[in-house]
Amino acid sequence: MSQEAVRRFNNPRELLGREGMSLGPTPWLRIEQERIDRFAEATEDYQWIHVDVERARTGPFGGTIAHGYLTMSLAAYFLPQMLAVDNVAWGVNVGLDRLRFLAPVRAGARLRALGEIVKVEENKGGIQTVIRVTIEIEGGDKPACVLDMVTRSFPQDNGRNDA
Repeated sequence: MSQEAVRRFNNPRELLGREGMSLGPTPWLRIEQERIDRFAEATEDYQWIHVDVERARTGPFGGTIAHGYLTMSLAAYFLPQMLAVDNVAWGVNVGLDRLRFLAPVRAGARLRALGEIVKVEENKGGIQTVIRVTIEIEGGDKPACVLDMVTRSFPQDNGRNDA
């Protein structure tokens, strides 16, 4: 599948009614051991399946794997490569409605994301959007993870349509 351009919207209100729209795929991103090690340092999660390369070779995955939460956090990296909304005064990450880890990500694997706009509604003066992000592993049978990101964007015009 060829890479698509970033879907760009002039303001958050233009997302209304776009449920079902596909986003992506993004370019591939290689997950090197160095990134896994830095994530371990940031989170104090030094479980051997992530950071002990020698021991992990004989472990259940045949090598080190990325932390599930590292893979999940890459949704924040991938989303702007799929969707851009201009004229936003400010935005906030509301959280996740759903998150499933479906396959381990071995060090050295390449990941990319696909998206789908699941729900868009006005909420507390902003536009709340739920985007299902599927993070794929190159050559894998299953995605690494699937999550529903919930974000809220507040238009610069503060609700007015006179701009």
